[in-house]
Amino acid sequence: MSTDAIVLLREDHKTMRRMFKEFQAAQGGPKPKKAKIVGEILEALTVHTYLENEVMYPEVRRLLPALEEDILQAYEEHHVADLLCLELSTMSPEDEHFDAKVTVLIATVLHHVEEEEHEWFPKVREGLGRNQLQELGRRMIELRPKAPTKPTQPKALKKALDAINA
Repeated sequence: MSTDAIVLLREDHKTMRRMFKEFQAAQGGPKPKKAKIVGEILEALTVHTYLENEVMYPEVRRLLPALEEDILQAYEEHHVADLLCLELSTMSPEDEHFDAKVTVLIATVLHHVEEEEHEWFPKVREGLGRNQLQELGRRMIELRPKAPTKPTQPKALKKALDAINA
């Protein structure tokens, strides 16, 4: 398994895209199935954004100051996703806004992922050496088991509050 931070983040993105397709395929289907898929999406996004916010973004910001604006925008996009995840974690698929909120979350995350993969990751790969990306990846792998898995957990809530106060 690669420890390259960008490779690890791309794998998370691939997993999220798969779950988004599952949700879209479940439209009109049984509500418990949709609830299960959304629970998995919320867990994956909570862990992913936590790792990026705790490891990737601060280190890239420190090592590549020219990417400051990209990172600040990424933090804000995470903040929007975090708020949607928090709201969805309190909702039921029976709620009339549930599907719409999930659809907005998916669109927001896909936009963010496309920017990262096509604009930001190439700049980071160019600016950081292989060893630095592997070290960041190792740190993310080490932190993953300690990452919050629910948007309502204190570490996840702190992340959302930090974004408001930034």
